Amino acid sequence: MRFSRRTDWNTEESDLARAFRLRRNAGLPIADLTASNPTRCGFAYPSSLLNALADPRALDYDPQPRGLPAARQAVCDYYAARGVRVEPGQVVLTTSTSEAYSFLFRLLCDPGSEILVFQPGYPLFDFLAGLDDVTLKAAPLLYDQGWQIDAEGIRRAISPQTRAIVVVHPNNPTGHFTKPWETAELATICREFDLSLIVDEVFLDYRETGSEGTTEQGSEGTREQESKPPRSFAAGIEGVPAFVVSGLSKIAGLPQMKAAWIVATGPESSAALDRLEVIADTFLSMNAPVQWALPAWLASADGIQGQIQARVAGNLSELDGRLVAAPAVERLAIEGGWYAVLRIPALQPDEKTALDLLERGVWVHPGYFFGLGESGWLVVSLLAPELEFSHGLSILINYFGKDQMSNTEEGLP
Repeated sequence: MRFSRRTDWNTEESDLARAFRLRRNAGLPIADLTASNPTRCGFAYPSSLLNALADPRALDYDPQPRGLPAARQAVCDYYAARGVRVEPGQVVLTTSTSEAYSFLFRLLCDPGSEILVFQPGYPLFDFLAGLDDVTLKAAPLLYDQGWQIDAEGIRRAISPQTRAIVVVHPNNPTGHFTKPWETAELATICREFDLSLIVDEVFLDYRETGSEGTTEQGSEGTREQESKPPRSFAAGIEGVPAFVVSGLSKIAGLPQMKAAWIVATGPESSAALDRLEVIADTFLSMNAPVQWALPAWLASADGIQGQIQARVAGNLSELDGRLVAAPAVERLAIEGGWYAVLRIPALQPDEKTALDLLERGVWVHPGYFFGLGESGWLVVSLLAPELEFSHGLSILINYFGKDQMSNTEEGLP
């Protein structure tokens, strides 16, 4: 059998994944500080949550490529509650943000076209781009008292094949929200090079309020961060085609319900939506029960969001307090989301550090997983249940406070 080159992936199990599997299968304890699935983190969901799936209207098959009007109106209501006006005609429903990305790559790109993606960032894009015959190019996020874009780095990465820039607002895992001055820089670049923006806002509602009042260094000097909540890109950017993707996975803590959307704004959005409708009509992947349930789930999202925000804030406070005992580890600034980036001594590859920690009973992400480099970085989730998070931190702090230093000294000539 001959397979396509686009699926020619290395599917062998990594040493790190193998070590995790063996430890789990052996029944040995693991404090999971990589948790990203809210349905397995001990949050309380309403017992009536699934009742919305029993709407009798879902028995009628009404294939509407952009999605049922009631579901698209619910998306508009979500943005209206955040001060942004969106019309149902701007919305296309998808089963996931991954599918939304795929639709947009097909809309904007020919085989061999390029998409710019900020790094550090989530590695999912590599697979999506490969499946749609699109090439990814990295655009840098820089750290200096906070994360920020590098406008000149973006310009250097652009080629005649570049079609769009992907912005994650806030970024995963850095938690960096795109500031107004950065939006203005991106808009200038997009207009200059005739590019579109694809903006992922799945973590938009998860803002780290403790970041208020800090300052950051941008390309034009020090700027005060805004104290008001970051605004959705669904409000539009003058002269720039922008496509916002989001969904229930993070907004309502319901990744299993497979409901997401695209909001199209800017020049030629009508033509873009007509083309997206054809793409969506080709697959008709959104099922009726979830569409009819979408209004109820979005309307009740505040409940789970409050629990997640409290968990993240509590775990972040615990992390900061415990890091006092490990001065070699620095927690980088966070503005949103539910991850923390740790800068650690670059004494060995991060994969080795993650293996060392796993042997002691805590599971963390090595930084290279998110494009942070081969050594000097770890990424931890702030979503884990408090006791599990605290236990994992104890192991991590002990490792960096004593174990790693002594192990390193033993290895010196």
